[in-house]
This record gives sequence, structure tokens and C-alpha cells, in this order.
Amino acid sequence: MSIEKFRRLVSTVVPLPIENVDTDQIIPARFLKAVERKGFGDNLFRDWRYKKDGTPNPDFVLNNPRYSGRILVAGKNFGSGSSREHAAWAVYDAGFRVVVSSFFADIFKSNVLNNGLLPVQVPDAFLSEIFQIVETDPTAQFEVDLESQTITILKAGISVNFDINPYKKECLLNGYDDIDFLISLKKEIIAFEQV
Repeated sequence: MSIEKFRRLVSTVVPLPIENVDTDQIIPARFLKAVERKGFGDNLFRDWRYKKDGTPNPDFVLNNPRYSGRILVAGKNFGSGSSREHAAWAVYDAGFRVVVSSFFADIFKSNVLNNGLLPVQVPDAFLSEIFQIVETDPTAQFEVDLESQTITILKAGISVNFDINPYKKECLLNGYDDIDFLISLKKEIIAFEQV
């Protein structure tokens, strides 16, 4: 899979201030029949996003024209539940490149990193600040800088650092999946074999 290179993103955010969102809420099991990574974004948060008759739920944030952007900001413990990689595919396919929360389930965090998404884990107080600012100003801009590992609320001038595995950081910066990374080391591998 080709991954979009990621260095820096400035965007508005889509707020989802719900805690303990599990992978079945992100992408319900009935939509896991496909094995290609395309088309899952249409069913992201399907049971919240649409009514039973299939019409959009106007009360759900993804259907609210006030909110848009490539950053999804979620409540604490995002991505818990099953290990389905389809949850990462759905978030990515819906156009998001960053997911911010104060805690991610480990398997979900690994899956999003493997699929070109950047999980940004922030302190609870910073997460609350994001939600408050977006509530009053949905056009507020945020900057996520992978190289410096910072997220900044531009309107307030407040930044925090986030952690990321150095290997996964290199992969995102260069647009590598695991195979691409190994291919990038081809010369070093050949040199090592000749020793």
C-alpha cells in the first residue's frame, strides 16, 4: 500500500467528544466483507451517522456543516474493542490524516500507524481545551508537526508534544509501509550480506 507522506498538517478539526469509542462503532462488523481498503469511509460511524432508514442523522458531527477538516478529535480511549484493521481504513478513507485523543487502544494505534494515519495522544486537559475552542469557533486551525512532534492550537498559541515510535515516524515522513522501508535499505542489506 502506498502511504501519503506526512510532515505537517494545518487544518480545522472534527470533534467527537465521546469516550470509549470501540472499533465496532467506528466501522460496524456488517461492513467488513471487503478486503480492499476503499469504500470504508462511507460507513465510518455508520450507526451514529445515519438513521435506520439510511438518511443522514443531522445531530451527528460528520453531518454537521459547521465542522470539517482532516483531523478527528475523539474522547478518551478511542479504538478499543476488536483488532479490526478496517477501523483504521475507514478513518483514513473518510479523509482524516490525524486522530487526536488522550488515550488510544494499543492495537488501534498500531493499525492506524500502519495505514498512514497519525495518532496524536495528548493530555486530558489539552484535549478539553481543543473541544472548548472548537465549540466556540469551528473554524479554529490546528497544526500537527510530525518532525517536531507537536500539536498546536494556533488561535491560542498553545502546543504540546506527543510521542511516536521512531520507526513509525520515519515511515510516515517518507510515505513508507513496512515493505517500502525494507526496500529503502536495499543497499545496506546487500552490503551486510557481502561481509
